[in-house]
Amino acid sequence: MTRVALAVDVGGTKLEGALVTESGEIIRGSRSRRETGRAATAASLDDALAAVVAHALSRLPEDAELVGAGIGSAGPVDRGSGCIFPVNMPDAHGYRLAAAVTRAASGILGRPVPVAFGHDGGALALAESWLGATRGAKASLSIVVSTGVGGGFVMNGEYAPGASGNAGHLGQVRLGGALMLEEIASGPASAAWAQSQGWAGATGEDLARDAASGDAIARAAIERSAKAVGEALADAATLVDLDMIAIGGGFSRVSDDYIDLVRHALVASAAHDYSRRARVVRSALGDEGPLIGAAALVLR
Repeated sequence: MTRVALAVDVGGTKLEGALVTESGEIIRGSRSRRETGRAATAASLDDALAAVVAHALSRLPEDAELVGAGIGSAGPVDRGSGCIFPVNMPDAHGYRLAAAVTRAASGILGRPVPVAFGHDGGALALAESWLGATRGAKASLSIVVSTGVGGGFVMNGEYAPGASGNAGHLGQVRLGGALMLEEIASGPASAAWAQSQGWAGATGEDLARDAASGDAIARAAIERSAKAVGEALADAATLVDLDMIAIGGGFSRVSDDYIDLVRHALVASAAHDYSRRARVVRSALGDEGPLIGAAALVLR
């Protein structure tokens, strides 16, 4: 019988659910999503969870065993209580996410469902180490550059959650001043900076289009983001002695050379040869990584 996990990924723009097999494959038709956003509340998250969990479990194969639910969430998180305190969803602070997933799944299956819980950057890091770009690395960091910026560490094949489960919150690192990395490098922050320079667009997708068409301000916003990410990664590589760094998330695809720009900034900024040697690569799992990683919290 195939072992399967319910995977739930909660982010600043969307909440997704799916079923993932023990080999790391998302079961066809089981994936669905609901919007979250800055105005998300406990009630709206309850509704979104109920919908995606019900959809996923309706696709559970008859010959499969559901062994538990894995949850990755925007953080900070509290692994002990199962609560979340997401930076980009202030009205959802204190939301009992683990209990809500348990309630939704158990209500459908009629039995208790074990839950494993972590922050979304850690889930991504575990997925990339298991099946993706950082397989075989001794010390890796996987990050997302999207609505926010966050990541997670894997050391010698083992997820490193830190004392409270929040290791890898790179987006809240300050870069030589008052601004945090996320306030410089995320998609919304980059679009806002470009607007302050006279650019007429609104979104990261607009930045990508205009930069490709030769708009100097849009291109400068992309380069500014990549430089900030590279400098933060140089510090991380120096502090933790990383050999591989994988980058994913929607805004990391804003230009074909975004990863190269980050790599060059890391090399230019890093203090030591060992940190300059950290390999910067694109995430191999794309948008499936956070869900696969959430499931891996149970399956691995």
